Amino acid sequence: MVYKLITMKNLVILGAGTAGTMMANHMVSKLPKKEWKISIIDQYKTHYYQPGFLFLPFDTYTEDQVKKVGKKFIPKGVAYHQQKIEKIDAENNLVVLENEVLTYDLLIIATGSKIAPQEVDGMHSKEWHKSIFDFYTYEGALALRNKLRTFKEGKLVVHITEMPIKCPVAPLEFAFLADDYFQKKGIRDKVDITYVTPLSGAFTKEFTSKTLGYLLEDKNIKIVTDFAIEKVDFENNKIIDYADTEVDYDLLVTVPTNMGDEVIEKSGLGDDLNFVPTHPNTLQSLAYENIFVIGDATNVPASKAGSVAHFQAETLTYNILLYLKNKPLKEEFDGHANYFIETGKNKALLIDFNYEQEPVTGTFPIAGIGPLKLLNESVFNHWGKLAFRWIYWNVLLKGIPIPFVSRNMKTAGKNINN
Repeated sequence: MVYKLITMKNLVILGAGTAGTMMANHMVSKLPKKEWKISIIDQYKTHYYQPGFLFLPFDTYTEDQVKKVGKKFIPKGVAYHQQKIEKIDAENNLVVLENEVLTYDLLIIATGSKIAPQEVDGMHSKEWHKSIFDFYTYEGALALRNKLRTFKEGKLVVHITEMPIKCPVAPLEFAFLADDYFQKKGIRDKVDITYVTPLSGAFTKEFTSKTLGYLLEDKNIKIVTDFAIEKVDFENNKIIDYADTEVDYDLLVTVPTNMGDEVIEKSGLGDDLNFVPTHPNTLQSLAYENIFVIGDATNVPASKAGSVAHFQAETLTYNILLYLKNKPLKEEFDGHANYFIETGKNKALLIDFNYEQEPVTGTFPIAGIGPLKLLNESVFNHWGKLAFRWIYWNVLLKGIPIPFVSRNMKTAGKNINN
């Protein structure tokens, strides 16, 4: 009797956050189980719904609404390793974990991004989570919630350190929601709100920036642009930029520098901010053909947001299957981004854009029908934002396509020539 030896191939996914979990769900149904072993690595037990961190400080969401056990979203047939990733040895196709070493034939890097307040002098000081806060972490959002509950008057400064950041509209949303929050508490006239950005306007896209700038003005929120922060003078409660511009604060809510995971730096795979150089349309690593990158871990010029990772995942799954067949990859991902912008008073904007097309007015997702309106405030958009939490847990993480929403941006329904 002749026995046929079957050698299993290994797909390893680094990171079980939004992007990694989606890819696990995509790939488990696409790769032959008798030929491939799929493993996913993450050191943390908890999976956070990070868009919900925006709502925690204002008591809109509770802790239980933004966190769940991550393993429950990993499909059967995928080996889950809850360990710290020490290093990626790309030359030898190895991933070094704290307790073992894994070999791979194919690697997906989905290690995300994190805040790095230590990058700015004086930011990560004794005043961190006392008078200086972030809301990009679970701990930061909760600490800020407790602070806002007792904040009665003074100068609130909402600040962005530098781009790129995760969900680039989130700081604006925070400023809008703070305006609404203090109005409901009856102390808005005692709270001065200033929005400080390194950009030349309110947002990265010109047309949208004008719309959001008008909203800031309408809500009596001051804006300071082109602010390249040098340091936080936490002793005197002011932020100072390299041009010696100073902005005073009583409460500083900052978005620190966003960086890729430290394992990317230790592995020599990243740029100056530890993001992995990635082909912007195929999502293949520029350095190693058997490594693919998705979500916040990439250096592609798309927004770092859950919706973007969702669109990337569909393209990436398709390209991985082409790669395994030795076929040319499709340069298909167009930078498609889609997200709601909370503006307060139970209203929100919706924007939909890609690498080439900036946000414009129109209807979405069905041309001429909607029911959502692009770049216009509406209560319906607000409820869409809140509904996204259910969609995240029950649709996005499971790799299920969203009805009527394509992975590449559609021009139908958009007033592009306006």
